[in-house]
Amino acid sequence: MSSFPRLHLITDTRPGREPLAVAEAALGVAGEGLAVQVRVEDDATDREAYELATRVRALCAEARATCLVNDRLHIALAVGADGGHVGALDLPVEAARRVLGPHAILGATAREPATAKAAVDAGASYLGVGPAYATTSKDGLPPPIGVEGIAAVAGAVGVPVIAIAGVTAERIPELRAAGAYGVAVIGALSRAPDPATAAKQLWDALR
Repeated sequence: MSSFPRLHLITDTRPGREPLAVAEAALGVAGEGLAVQVRVEDDATDREAYELATRVRALCAEARATCLVNDRLHIALAVGADGGHVGALDLPVEAARRVLGPHAILGATAREPATAKAAVDAGASYLGVGPAYATTSKDGLPPPIGVEGIAAVAGAVGVPVIAIAGVTAERIPELRAAGAYGVAVIGALSRAPDPATAAKQLWDALR
């Protein structure tokens, strides 16, 4: 991995989605510029999470891409992922860092500068910041923070800021101008009729 990935794909395991096919399509476009974050629904078993993460890890290894596991850090360790990501209701960042060790990639969720600074001080390697825009891919999110909120966080920390929620290729230029290092997507790829074409549009906008 020559540098930290700018495009992050979060797996969508809701009924009717095809997370592995979408991951393969995105990996074929972005290669080592992609991070695949394995996230499963709350009611998924650890076995189901492990099986998906194992297959994603293999795909990422072949493409020299980054594999992360959201929330379930024991699964990240079990499959040999490159790291993990914790949200506001998961393990505290400091505890997550102890679980993963000093060298793993560790992402944390933030939406305002103070929380962002605290997460970095506790050991976060990068921050998932948002929701940038309104989205239907995840329920129960707080109101969008917009590009102004992304800029506020990006200006407060020295680690990559990955904007998330409602991201489209058309919105990437304003997110990058606000200081976002990259973007994370779910529906932009999982709902696309042609995930490879959608991934190329996102990747071209990021580059």
